Amino acid sequence: MTKADLIEEVSRVVEMTRKDSEVIVEAIFDAIVRSLRGGDKIEIRGFGSFRTRQRQSRVGRNPKTGTRVEVPSKQIPYFKPSKELKDLVNQVKAALEANPPAGLAQ
Repeated sequence: MTKADLIEEVSRVVEMTRKDSEVIVEAIFDAIVRSLRGGDKIEIRGFGSFRTRQRQSRVGRNPKTGTRVEVPSKQIPYFKPSKELKDLVNQVKAALEANPPAGLAQ
């Protein structure tokens, strides 16, 4: 699913214009980014949590020249799915494995 697909889905479900739905989706994404930049953790019950992790500095190599390059430490965003989300995803997978759609049975 792309961002455009998500906007279309929000528009359809809440019966709003695409433009209004785009504003809502953008506002949510902006709020998440602002919180992560500020060092906050975002927790959405039943879905998961977003946080940042510190990646240590290291010595890398330029793939073109092979020279050593110092890679500075940095913050990286990290998503941890909730147990509920994992269970929902695995229920669908288990159901498909138990009862494959017609034409996919082996």
